[in-house]
Amino acid sequence: MLDLSVIILTYNEEIHIQRCMENILPIAKNIFVVDSFSTDKTVEIAESLGAKVYQNKWPNSFGKQTNWALDNLPVQTKWILRLDADEYLTQELIAELNKKLDTLDIDISGVIFKRRHIFLNKWMKRGTYPVKLLRLFQYKKARCEELWSGDEHIKLTAGRSIEFQRDFVDHNLCNLAWWTQKHNGYSIKEAIELLDIEFNFTGKTIENELQGQAAAKRKRKLSYAKKPLFIRSFAYFIYRYIFKLGFIEGKEGFLWHFLQGWWYRTLVDAKIFEIKKACGNDKEKIVDYIQSQYHINLLQ
Repeated sequence: MLDLSVIILTYNEEIHIQRCMENILPIAKNIFVVDSFSTDKTVEIAESLGAKVYQNKWPNSFGKQTNWALDNLPVQTKWILRLDADEYLTQELIAELNKKLDTLDIDISGVIFKRRHIFLNKWMKRGTYPVKLLRLFQYKKARCEELWSGDEHIKLTAGRSIEFQRDFVDHNLCNLAWWTQKHNGYSIKEAIELLDIEFNFTGKTIENELQGQAAAKRKRKLSYAKKPLFIRSFAYFIYRYIFKLGFIEGKEGFLWHFLQGWWYRTLVDAKIFEIKKACGNDKEKIVDYIQSQYHINLLQ
């Protein structure tokens, strides 16, 4: 067993939580589930498997919820692993952790993993893989960004990171109706973030203390925000599906790249278009419109 605590954020994850926990039970000293008052059996299942469950009202941000966990959980281990309930580690990554974690240089405070995305029960090997994310870090040596879009990254406050070779897996078991509803909800937050890059109406700036692929991804987002509406979403789909060979993944690949790479980003642009059509470039009108139409207070 490693000197490791795992933090899992949940809300109605009874379909995933057992798989996630059973996967990391052999290597984790503690598993903390930070729940947002689930109405299904998430808490019951988690507690039956030995998790320590804490409740915190959802703050409308993965970053804020992660940082609440870092500030309030009774962590006593050197390392923290942050997972979503629909994620798990491959056995190869578990073996790599067992072999390497205790031998890392003293100045290494974060570990980057490659994320393997499974969509409609098929691994999407072309188009987006691998996404590299810092998910393992030393306690009190990292924080999470707090962004509107949900595209928050863990950033180190001390030390440096190293990249491991093996994968962890994002494998959601919910149906496409759930998936599209979730991304519809994400789309207004992504629209807000892109508008904020353009207008800076919240007075916040996107932080740049990121490393590796996360830093490159952030630069691409800043560049993407400057491209014309709708053209950019289509170009992004073509890049993933054609140039990055997403078409090799068959029907599942087409649906993944179309829905996540074009439909979702076009929906984001449509909401930006809607907002600008109603408000022009008036920052105050944009803030008021988003408050009245989407019940999101940008100035909190």
